[in-house]
Amino acid sequence: MRRTIATGLGVLTAANLLNNRVARRWAPVTSAAATGALLLIARRAGLTRHELGFRDARAGAATGGALAAAVAAGYAAGVALPRTRPLFHDQRALALSRRRVLEEALVQVPFGTVLLEEVGFRGVLPALLGRVLPARTAVAASAALFGVWHVLPALDMARANPALGRLTAGEDPAPGDGRRGGVEAGRLVAGTVASTALAGLVFHGLRHRAGLLAPALLHVATNSLGYAAARAARRLDDRSAGPAAPLRR
Repeated sequence: MRRTIATGLGVLTAANLLNNRVARRWAPVTSAAATGALLLIARRAGLTRHELGFRDARAGAATGGALAAAVAAGYAAGVALPRTRPLFHDQRALALSRRRVLEEALVQVPFGTVLLEEVGFRGVLPALLGRVLPARTAVAASAALFGVWHVLPALDMARANPALGRLTAGEDPAPGDGRRGGVEAGRLVAGTVASTALAGLVFHGLRHRAGLLAPALLHVATNSLGYAAARAARRLDDRSAGPAAPLRR
């Protein structure tokens, strides 16, 4: 079983590098292939659909849909308030054309990010670890690995969204004097790993209560609606500042 777990971790590591450093636009293809490989590993290990979280689709849709609506409301409130609006100034969204934003929100996020992360870290990995570890330890280990999974995205976030990076690192998100060049990479990575590990525990709780679909819908809403929130924040700032160049189309 330990060899099986190591194989699964190898699949996740390879996908992480490909999606974040080598072939980002091909992430949906890479993630679909990696997800298929993980499910094949799970099948050969004798894991059941129930162990993987493929159950309670109706409950998952209801729970995940309600949480997605809450995310939308929270983003709307955050964009509307000048104090929190800078948190949505993410160049990963603002630098894209409208077509590319739609691609990210509707294709890259659900199929390039959420599919693999939910099946991998809320389905296959904790189930495999549960064969050699106590259940709670297996969940905690999977959540910790989910945090480590976000090291490379954290480095990208430091460049693309300095305000959110400062907040993640436990600092005031308001712009500083610039002498430090933003948040130190080490503190940002540590803050991101800790916060995403905690999110992994929350997502696993949802998966335990309502199946894998619940955290998947919440995950999609959190990431995909962020693109809409970033563009809405830019539009509000442009209106406040007066006439300005329009967003890229």
